[in-house]
Amino acid sequence: MKKKKIIKIAPLLLLIAFLLFGFTVKETSTAYKCMIQMTNYTGEGAYIAISLINPEGEYEKTLHVQGDDEEWYFDITQWWKFQGKVRADIDAITGATISGGERTISVIEIEDDKIDKGYKIRFETAVEDQDYYVDDVEFELTSNSVKSKVEGKGFIRYVRLMPQ
Repeated sequence: MKKKKIIKIAPLLLLIAFLLFGFTVKETSTAYKCMIQMTNYTGEGAYIAISLINPEGEYEKTLHVQGDDEEWYFDITQWWKFQGKVRADIDAITGATISGGERTISVIEIEDDKIDKGYKIRFETAVEDQDYYVDDVEFELTSNSVKSKVEGKGFIRYVRLMPQ
């Protein structure tokens, strides 16, 4: 009698366990069109690392990289210290370098729970035989800033984000 009861209850218990532990909550994120307009400099194309910076000022995640030749990533000095340690696979989020006066549009994903929580987005730039800007563009991720235009300090003239 007990065996029959256990056999009847076992599938129900398995179903309950599956429902409780079988699903993970996926963080919701928003895709943003990210337009980068470069200044009219002369020389090689710029390598640009777009990173998510946590409220403590540390690198959290690489969002996109303009420049697909890994040989030159070390020129983006501060980002490389982070990327070189974590060795995250960034193949799916890379694009070609951008030269002076050019612009590019890429799509970046930002988790919604990072907005209005003290996180920042940083654009680091490096050009061969020229300067390196650790924070060419850097701004806090707020509900307003993710729909705005932000001026650069170095090779970037401005960056504009637009939610898709």
